Amino acid sequence: MVNYQNMRSESDVSKAEPNSIIDFRSDTVTRPSNKMRAVMADAEVGDDVYGDDPNVKILEETVADLVGKEAALYVASGTQSNLIALLTHCGRGEEYIGGDVYHISHYEAGGAAVLGGISPKHLTTDNNGGLKVEQVKAAINPDDFHFAKTRLVCLENTVNGMVQDQQEICKISDLAHNHGLSVHLDGARLMNAVVATDKPAKELAEPADSVSICLSKGLGAPVGSILCGPQGFIDRARYNRKLVGGGMRQAGIIAAGGHYAISNNVERLAEDHQRAKKLAEGLAQINGINVDLNEVQTNMVFASVEPADQQALITHFINNAILVDGGDPSFRFVTHMDIDDYAIQRLLETIAAYFENK
Repeated sequence: MVNYQNMRSESDVSKAEPNSIIDFRSDTVTRPSNKMRAVMADAEVGDDVYGDDPNVKILEETVADLVGKEAALYVASGTQSNLIALLTHCGRGEEYIGGDVYHISHYEAGGAAVLGGISPKHLTTDNNGGLKVEQVKAAINPDDFHFAKTRLVCLENTVNGMVQDQQEICKISDLAHNHGLSVHLDGARLMNAVVATDKPAKELAEPADSVSICLSKGLGAPVGSILCGPQGFIDRARYNRKLVGGGMRQAGIIAAGGHYAISNNVERLAEDHQRAKKLAEGLAQINGINVDLNEVQTNMVFASVEPADQQALITHFINNAILVDGGDPSFRFVTHMDIDDYAIQRLLETIAAYFENK
């Protein structure tokens, strides 16, 4: 077994060099820069459970204002943020509606059902990862004691790197509100959508009652997400954070890194998008690998190969010190601040060499 930890560079922000490991698995693998580390090291701290940590307060206020919500809550992860949101919006035996490929549906261990007794209803998304207002309307349960009470609609932006149709999000949100439902937006990579659309975060988040923003993906903070919404909602969410074991103490050290990320690393996401496009265009020129250029909208590239090549190509990546996600049915390559132009070139050359020599 390859020891990936020992292969990792000790540099602060890795710029790919010959024989160094290159990590395309996710933008969650980014490491804090020297400037971010310095800010974290100098951070004034206090007990966040008592509301005493100044850096947590600044971070929460900054992100709440950024997305146009009254208040915010700093939490450990995007999964925890979404779980707290569902626990706050829904009671036991109630239901949420979401997309079948959304992170809440697939990658959060069924926490809403397991811990909250909340019934999920997952609808089939389109090729762009979106839902249609007609689908959501048909999925809302009637006011009948035979059915779980529909309470919440969960949306996501971006989905697998694809920016969602804002008009459709507005239509779905209006429908939900007209039926007395709330709307939660999983905006883990909402800042990627902000950069891709050149629209302010307030505009993209406005239709939703609550929104979750991840700091530890493309923005480069080492840990943390922010849940935003009305003050009363956040007050209840703080209780639920404690309920799931998420009360934090001197969190200002990591909150300072999060504040640096949201203040300095949004615009640079455009570089990740440009490199993803460059990568996709290069892959499209290689016989044996398939990529849909229309799906490359932010920092993710999905590419497929014949089943017979999947495991062999994974082994080829490992032998060349390249980490990737998936392979069955497709590979996912994610660009981020630790991926430079040389890393893109090396990946393309590695894949080309495989198909030339097979």
